[in-house]
Amino acid sequence: MTTTTSLAERDESRIRSGLGRALGVINIIAERAPETLGVSTIARELALPKAVAYRILKELVADGFLSFNEETKRYRLGAGALAVGLAALRALDVPDTARRYLGRLVRDSGETATLSVRQGWFRVYIDQVLSPHEVCMSVSLGTRHALHSGSSSKAILAALPDGEIAEYLGQPLARVTPYTITDPHLLREELARIRLRGYAVSIGERQNGAGSVAAPVRYATGHVFGSISLCGPQDRFTPEACAAHGALVAAAAAEISAELGYRPPRLGGGAGE
Repeated sequence: MTTTTSLAERDESRIRSGLGRALGVINIIAERAPETLGVSTIARELALPKAVAYRILKELVADGFLSFNEETKRYRLGAGALAVGLAALRALDVPDTARRYLGRLVRDSGETATLSVRQGWFRVYIDQVLSPHEVCMSVSLGTRHALHSGSSSKAILAALPDGEIAEYLGQPLARVTPYTITDPHLLREELARIRLRGYAVSIGERQNGAGSVAAPVRYATGHVFGSISLCGPQDRFTPEACAAHGALVAAAAAEISAELGYRPPRLGGGAGE
């Protein structure tokens, strides 16, 4: 007996196929961020005809999910993708969960507490609770910073797998201030120290006159969400203060990660495994 596929079933199949291809394009661009990709690369890696890939890219640009650079002829995530990503973050309640701990950190330390999220080879400030001091630090929410400058960045970088760290250290490292660590060998040694003590320290590495400590926040899978930090004027971040604040930040980051479902491995295995 011959079975005839209904028109509705064929339409549903085409919709699923088109949606799957569009999601594949978005996912590969997201995975390779901040690198930008051309249509030939996208078509090749997704095993799509170039004409099909181009049509999908054109539609995604029109919808705002991707942006297109006319000079380089390359694509990157657009405002629509950012909106969806932020909505996903809100659904995970990571900022809501962290907010309680940021407030506690401010009460216990007297310094400004921040939350950053990792975005590829960068991290972005997404929340802060300000210090009650008349002279205090504040950050610009939504700004991006490279993963080697400042404690919030280094805490994330140190928590990545060894392979990703090696890949990051293989690229040019920009000097943000005279104290930014840009030598790959020295930075690798710094990351080892961060892993050992559980938090990162920065004295003027991202912003002149500023001091900070930070620790990584992880999803249940162990992947790094971002980091939390305490920051303030450099003269208040003495070695003793950094040790005390670092312990507070490391404990708070561990509690946030636990609320997100993360359970540290019991035996051996560093952050890079």
